[in-house]
Amino acid sequence: MIKNICIYCNNDIKSNNLKKELIKKLENNKYKIVNENEDLGVAIGGDGAFLRMIKKTNFNSEIYYIGINTGTLGFAQEVRAESIDDFIEKLNKNAYKTENVSVLEIEIETDSKKESIFALNDVTIRDSELNTTKLLIEVDKHKLEKFVGDGILVSTSFGSTAYNLSFGGSVICNSLHTTQITPIAPLNSKVYRNLLNSIVIPQDSIIEVMPEENKDNLIVTIDGENKFYDSVKKVTMFVKNKRIKMLREQDYNFIDKVNEKFLK
Repeated sequence: MIKNICIYCNNDIKSNNLKKELIKKLENNKYKIVNENEDLGVAIGGDGAFLRMIKKTNFNSEIYYIGINTGTLGFAQEVRAESIDDFIEKLNKNAYKTENVSVLEIEIETDSKKESIFALNDVTIRDSELNTTKLLIEVDKHKLEKFVGDGILVSTSFGSTAYNLSFGGSVICNSLHTTQITPIAPLNSKVYRNLLNSIVIPQDSIIEVMPEENKDNLIVTIDGENKFYDSVKKVTMFVKNKRIKMLREQDYNFIDKVNEKFLK
């Protein structure tokens, strides 16, 4: 049962006004508004607000998440800003279904440390000075390619409609727990041969990316946040058992969502 709700809100007039209205209506319906230990996290804003909520709660697999769209695209947001009465009514009736969304697990190994990070959407790997990036890419210890180009992007199914789409990557249904490797401006000539399209990797497979030719200082961009790493030995990425739980309308359909947000 959902009783304790934490609201994560963009700092703009529209979002803050909606937050005040939502808090009042939730409290009138006997819900408790909390700052931690929530049963449900609600993001008010756009897709960025949703990502910030997931990160702030450390990708908590035990609670539920939903978004109210006051932004522009709002692909991750389930509820329209004008439909909060309907949202509360369905919450009261336990009328939402749950969709389990994959989380990408990342381990970055340098000469001095190992760091583990989660991502909901994607990871981009590039040379720290934005020069040509040379990377050995392996999947389950099998060589895929020696990549040469601007960089690579590894996305989850959930993140396939984000940055990945801008580079011509494939749109993957959220219910498929995959990763996807998408090249960013790959070189293709007599000297360098690279995949020009994305490749979809099944659940549990391990992607390893290793810098080559002493170009081991990298920018690793995780869900839009840039991090600089020196002397990188390897970046390991995989989707296994880590999930978050999103509330969805009973009639939610991924294809309808893609049509609504990108094609209408």
